[in-house]
Amino acid sequence: MKTKYIIILNIYKKPFFLKIFTYYAEIMINLRELGWTCGFYEPGKQNSITDVPGVLVGHSTLIEGEGQLEPGKGPIRTGITVIHPHDDNIFREKVPAGVFVANGFGKATGIPQILETGCIETPIAITNTLNVGLVFDALVSHAISENPEIGIETGSVSPVVTECFDGYLNDIQGRHVKESHVFEAIRKAKSSQRLMQGNIGAGTGMQVFELKSGVGTASRQVPKDKFNSNEEYIIGTLVIPNFGRFNDFSFYGTEMASILEKLKYIPKGDEWVTKLGGGSIIVIIATNLPLSNHQLNRLAHRGALGIARTGSILSHHSGDFVIAFSTKNRIFHENKEPFKDERLLNENSPVLSDIFRMTIDSVQEAIYNAMLAAETMVGRDNNIRVSLDLNDLPNPTK
Repeated sequence: MKTKYIIILNIYKKPFFLKIFTYYAEIMINLRELGWTCGFYEPGKQNSITDVPGVLVGHSTLIEGEGQLEPGKGPIRTGITVIHPHDDNIFREKVPAGVFVANGFGKATGIPQILETGCIETPIAITNTLNVGLVFDALVSHAISENPEIGIETGSVSPVVTECFDGYLNDIQGRHVKESHVFEAIRKAKSSQRLMQGNIGAGTGMQVFELKSGVGTASRQVPKDKFNSNEEYIIGTLVIPNFGRFNDFSFYGTEMASILEKLKYIPKGDEWVTKLGGGSIIVIIATNLPLSNHQLNRLAHRGALGIARTGSILSHHSGDFVIAFSTKNRIFHENKEPFKDERLLNENSPVLSDIFRMTIDSVQEAIYNAMLAAETMVGRDNNIRVSLDLNDLPNPTK
């Protein structure tokens, strides 16, 4: 990683090489490959949100141009990530959901309807702050293409769009994520392959603790003995961390500012963070456990504890949103029966504490994975965010 860092600083003005290193950002590097674990519960088969049966994730990544910022033109370092709760018609088969706004300095859409009705009826999209409106419009178009009766023979649709600010590296005023990119991410969504992390999709232009960030994911298997059942239950998380200052970064209790060489990681200084402050994170929690809206709200609250473990203070100018959904007990759009029979986790079950712990561990691990998978990136005005050097991490505790 140190070698990559030196090479990039010497040749970052050459877009050909920038594209090569952006490609390598898709290589999977995660905590477990380095000997670290997070908690004592086992991950799913891929340690990914897509371990939850039916959950799909797709990305569209936009990287173009270099050098001085020309507002509206570039350089471009942005993208979109789309999470599908299942591969059927989500408007017709909504999923129960909960949400927690840890700090509300954000521009998310669809949150009020989740709070009111306890369900989600579109794919969940994550993009950059100023692109929320265009992505919202694209999700409306997608929903109408699948359900032409929307707004005519039935009600409207409430797209869920969340965001983080990537303006340090990206020409954010350009709003370069268009409808075609949203549709591309939807088409690319798939669960059969290992989910890529790092500089991809919505994570392309993101930073965390003044280091390079990206997309991160993790999962946990719920032990079968918790339910005396052979059914496999999974909790999966996906994060886009974009928050914090260098001095905040904590890695399993180690205050990283005390062991990292600051000038290596922030060669241009920290005037940007001093001027702007804040930051954001989007956390998506998925599970196939049969949880109620109330229980999913509780799960979302625990997601914030996973964020805090890494050093976040949920600062004043931070948009920290946690959305949780279950793939069980779908809510059918046309079903108008007065009562509904469904199987739910007992509210008095002690297994809830285990589920909370798994969620917290998974969010923490997903944030670290987002950092480990990310690669150094040069953006607009030659701003640079350096990736975490694996050689600078403390040794894992065996």
